[in-house]
Amino acid sequence: MQQTKPDGVTPSQTVGPYFAYGLTPNGKYDWNDAFNNNLVTSDTSGERIRIEGQVFDGDGAVVSDCMLEIWQADAQGRFSDPQDKRAQPNTSFKGFGRIGTDAKGGYAFDTIKPGTVPDPDGKPQAPHILLAVFARGMLLHNYSRIYFDGEAANASDPVLALVPADRRATLIATRQPGGNAVYRFDIHLQGDKETVFFDV
Repeated sequence: MQQTKPDGVTPSQTVGPYFAYGLTPNGKYDWNDAFNNNLVTSDTSGERIRIEGQVFDGDGAVVSDCMLEIWQADAQGRFSDPQDKRAQPNTSFKGFGRIGTDAKGGYAFDTIKPGTVPDPDGKPQAPHILLAVFARGMLLHNYSRIYFDGEAANASDPVLALVPADRRATLIATRQPGGNAVYRFDIHLQGDKETVFFDV
């Protein structure tokens, strides 16, 4: 049997557009999201923050069908996970959120500022949020971190120390002016402004 070859390279479609139907329906279908972009619950303690931004491709165009997931510790630096023996059983804060980008590539998470957590060697890490990026054309999702500007602990964070100094800014969310705690964190999948992604 003779096989035909495609005329050109075709992109892999690993997330969009069907992820919206199964993972981020956002009220458009007959069921609720299993996870959404608001992580704050009635008994959650800590500073309420919003992280917002846009996702861009290598040409600087917005990515309107990207999915983002975050995982973080609570304000005391504890994860809602059985492996974290320090976890507080009396809170419903799960530390996991998910959202799809909008037509302008925008996203936002309402959460709390995480506390300091130890790395596997017990060294303290600066407050941060783990980020997974799913997008069309990517066979595997990308992993990154969101740190916060103005944190003294950033200077001694063992993971940030692995990143060249001129690239660390791509991992730092910038506090926006105003009374509410809003941080801006844009994600660039490729190009000169590419966000640092980690091989994990």
